[in-house]
Amino acid sequence: MNTSLESSASNFCNWRAELVDLVESRVPFSKSRVHAGDRVQSAGGRFACLRVVRLGACKSVNLSAEGRERVVALHFKGDWIGFDNIAKTCSTSEVYAMDTSEIWSVCYETLMLATASSPALARGLYLAMSCELAQVNERQLALGGLGADARVADFLRSLAEAQAARHLRSDQINLRMSRAEIGSYLGLTLETVSRALSRLARSGLIGVERNRQRHIGVPSVVALVEFIQMAMHQREARPIST
Repeated sequence: MNTSLESSASNFCNWRAELVDLVESRVPFSKSRVHAGDRVQSAGGRFACLRVVRLGACKSVNLSAEGRERVVALHFKGDWIGFDNIAKTCSTSEVYAMDTSEIWSVCYETLMLATASSPALARGLYLAMSCELAQVNERQLALGGLGADARVADFLRSLAEAQAARHLRSDQINLRMSRAEIGSYLGLTLETVSRALSRLARSGLIGVERNRQRHIGVPSVVALVEFIQMAMHQREARPIST
């Protein structure tokens, strides 16, 4: 990991930890232990609280008109769930745990009252919201400007950097999603995701064990970033057909 990435990861961990400490000391909250597949939030329910992933990971899922599930967001340790519900006053997505997780639930109105007397708490929430918006924007840019291989590479890059930001290994990713779920998240088919992973493995950018398909080795996050940047430059350099 390069120095700038280490610095970014350290800063991320510091302010996330400070925000959680402030919530713990200033705001009443409830804890729940959930397991893979358990529902954390139901779509359409009245919005009353925000949630924090304290351990584990969760995914937000929307249903299409045909009833097909589409993964629209991923939430890891320190991430907040429910910012998108505030304006609509109801829960917009189903949220499920992807592994054994600890979730804190915080009453939104109580949290807002607490921010009035704690500028640090308010600042931490603004940072969390800003971080989420930045991640959404980055994902939209990737979906709109990258081909299949680069989309999958960017997805793995984001997971590796998310782990590094939480002081976890960035050279080994344990995928908690199926190929179909990854495809729904990236706007690709299951088959396209599988072929992209195979090509990335053949190129040496990742490692995939035959009997452990959900364990992805990442020899170099920098190499993944360079591959993604090259793919983006090549796409931008293509002549526009008329």
